[in-house]
Amino acid sequence: MNRAVATVLSVTAAVVLLAGAGAWWFLRDDAPEEVDLSAATAGVAQQDSDGSVDGAADGGTFDGDVSGTWSVDTDTGDFDYESATGTFAGFRIAEELAGIGSTTAVGRTGDVSGTMEIDGETVTAASFEVDLTTITTDDSRRDDKVQDALDTSSFPTASFTLTEPIELGSAASTGDPVSVSAIGELTINGVTTKVEFPLDAQVVDGTVVVVGSLDIAFSDYGVEVPSSPIVLSVDDNGTLELQLLLMKN
Repeated sequence: MNRAVATVLSVTAAVVLLAGAGAWWFLRDDAPEEVDLSAATAGVAQQDSDGSVDGAADGGTFDGDVSGTWSVDTDTGDFDYESATGTFAGFRIAEELAGIGSTTAVGRTGDVSGTMEIDGETVTAASFEVDLTTITTDDSRRDDKVQDALDTSSFPTASFTLTEPIELGSAASTGDPVSVSAIGELTINGVTTKVEFPLDAQVVDGTVVVVGSLDIAFSDYGVEVPSSPIVLSVDDNGTLELQLLLMKN
């Protein structure tokens, strides 16, 4: 009898442990880390040490002068949902899921294009475009809803155009990190608003690395956040994020 009781208790304990592990698996938040300048520049430096970054577009050599035209580089680094060391843009939004709890939904795409003009220590012009049709999330079942919410069949791209110069200061030439605000026009779902986008940037081995996050209300752009029976609630406010690698033409 004692052996039987011990066996039952052992099985029960094992079930409890497995149930706890299962709860942790479903409740954990698997969202990738937020964009971070240190992580982005470390990725570029690592690639440079491996010989995969030459410091200028089209195989040229960076001469240390930041003045000129810089283009978004989508060849350097890698882009995937979990860990992106290259160029990407996307969103983060908080949601509450039935039977799971609070999670962060993240959508990203590596299809970003654009250019930036620098004159001395001043960014005089910049324009970037994101292909929203290639945004992916952690769950393919969410992907179609994201496309519907953004109405990518009618408005396949989002864009940002700088409308005021950005003063970089001496960090533009010394390679030190710089924090600035990019004032310009953000267009999503065919709706354009004026925004002030906080950015962190640094020149690393001839590559301009830019990261930034901007809190927005999706309703300002006519976007209704996706919903489903499993989604108990989802914020209308979210965060746009970007990580850009730019090389001099």
